[in-house]
Amino acid sequence: MKKVTKDIYYVGVNDHQVDLFEGQYVVPNGMAYNSYVIIDEKIAVVDTVDKNFTHEWLDNVAEVLGNKKPDYLIVQHMEPDHSANIMNFVKTYPNVCVVGNAKTFKMIEQFFDVEIENKLVVSEYDTLNLGRHVLTFVFAPMVHWPEVMVTYDSYDKVLFSADGFGKFGALDVEEEWACEARRYYIGIVGKYGAQVQALLKKAATLDIQIICPLHGPVLSENLGYYINLYDIWSKYEVETEGIVIAYTSIYGNTKAAVLELAEKLKANGCPKVVVNDLARCDMAEAVEDAFRYGKLVLATTTYNSDIFPFMREFINHLVERNYSNRTVAFIENGSWAPMATKVMKAMMEKCKNIKYVENNVRILSALNKDSKEVLKELAKELTIEYVAQNNELANKNDLTALFKIGYGLYVVTSNDGKKDNGLIVNTVTQVTNTPNRIAVTINKANYSHHVIKQTKKMNVNCLGVDAPFSVFEKFGFVSGRNTNKFAGDVVNRSDNGLVFLSKYINSFMSLVVDEYVDLDTHGMFICSITEARVISNTETMTYSFYHSNVKPKPQTEGKKGWVCTICGYVYEGEELPEDIICPLCKHGASDFVPIESESKNTKKYECQACGYIYDEEKGAPEVGIAPGTPFEKLPSDFVCPRCGLGKEMFEEKK
Repeated sequence: MKKVTKDIYYVGVNDHQVDLFEGQYVVPNGMAYNSYVIIDEKIAVVDTVDKNFTHEWLDNVAEVLGNKKPDYLIVQHMEPDHSANIMNFVKTYPNVCVVGNAKTFKMIEQFFDVEIENKLVVSEYDTLNLGRHVLTFVFAPMVHWPEVMVTYDSYDKVLFSADGFGKFGALDVEEEWACEARRYYIGIVGKYGAQVQALLKKAATLDIQIICPLHGPVLSENLGYYINLYDIWSKYEVETEGIVIAYTSIYGNTKAAVLELAEKLKANGCPKVVVNDLARCDMAEAVEDAFRYGKLVLATTTYNSDIFPFMREFINHLVERNYSNRTVAFIENGSWAPMATKVMKAMMEKCKNIKYVENNVRILSALNKDSKEVLKELAKELTIEYVAQNNELANKNDLTALFKIGYGLYVVTSNDGKKDNGLIVNTVTQVTNTPNRIAVTINKANYSHHVIKQTKKMNVNCLGVDAPFSVFEKFGFVSGRNTNKFAGDVVNRSDNGLVFLSKYINSFMSLVVDEYVDLDTHGMFICSITEARVISNTETMTYSFYHSNVKPKPQTEGKKGWVCTICGYVYEGEELPEDIICPLCKHGASDFVPIESESKNTKKYECQACGYIYDEEKGAPEVGIAPGTPFEKLPSDFVCPRCGLGKEMFEEKK
């Protein structure tokens, strides 16, 4: 019996008998099946445990209850490791009321062939008053089953998160949270990133101080760390810079190429190189690595006019979990008719936003002079940004960085003597080439203008087309005067001591200010170049690309007024003030346009499995579908936000 708060008790169990969780995941440190008791005027038990621990769990509950009886059993998730003892609990406490949603009780009937008589069927955001503790039920469909809901206690500010924020491992074993939580998430929940994002948005509206998951430890400190990792994982973003090489080898020749490549990558400054022999390693660990790091090399042999079975299994795991936003390279080996690269690339067609390298390696039986040269070029291509970020390896006078300048978008970094700062600009121009001089124009309202005018130095980071909207939020929508935009970041610094971005840029230049031109609302800094590095071959993000592909559609539904074309800020009012300055991006009235009244000639479609309504007018913002998106324009992999089934389950609602 462990106290979570004054009124909340942990009554779960540890399982060191299980060797394969869900029949496939190796768990050397066992598993924890968590359950909780809330003591108040009314008493609630949250979830049960695996069938192998019935009596141990009931003993734990009884120890907390003493002479009291529970009023409610809250069933958040129907997987058997959490629901197996529902009926045993009801038999032990026959007056208990079972709480769940409609799908919960349908599954109870399926698992136990019985209909619960004393039950409370809840809808989303329904509340249950225990006394001091008021519980709110928040639905989390397909995280990772359709009936899942989480429970928020507003009194102790506790989120009972079902399988969310869980991990492999029993609670009586000390181990790092992230490693086994990541393997658990990628393996079990990884397919449902959009649904996890929807839940995170709901959770962001709650004041959460403690997270009580159904696996793993109760989380009560530094919750931002855990939530940030879930945000990264569910967006399929890169968590850690590095390269994973996943390979299979029959007679050792492919392995020899892999090991040689690994050494070249390390020599070129790659911060982490992970090599996985798919025939021998834990497959779930290999899949976890592929999702953790930003680049993946797949190396295998042509086998029966296909690829080696372990490689096929590995790629299947990636594809079914929505592997995306990564750089991928191929190494194929074959003594005759090698075709492994063709097969692997075809298997990954469903993966989104994959950048394939140019220097894929073909080995004919064993490495030779030609294939070794391609292997060397592959290592260079994969590590171009790592070399550029390394102060010892970088070419610091690479003036081809000037070729990246266009009508693009840039992050200008500076330092006020106490903290680093950065802002978004779109006015960077090369004005002379003998010597090379750059003009950077910055709005005087920006704190960076003040800092650079004093320090006379800056770094201009050229954004690539892979930069997400979060970069623009971070550097464009808050002031560096009262915000540390690099708080918690591990930063790289150029020779002038200023930060240059570690990702999402293709080059940067360090500038020293030679002249200043006052342009009324703006100031133009005429600068010399002291350092220039090319970080990657990614295309520069243009202003038009940002508007078409990165900037979210402004939320103008039901509003009248004006919208900022730069950042989407909405000013509600009949007349736009002539002197308006956008509070987010600091642009003036010329960048505002009237909100146009939208046509209401839209349709609605109903999911035949769960009844969810897709309204074209509203879209499905919980899974990233903008308002006004016609059903026929939904992506082919769109799934119902509630039950996770595909477009084919929807019919137009007449």
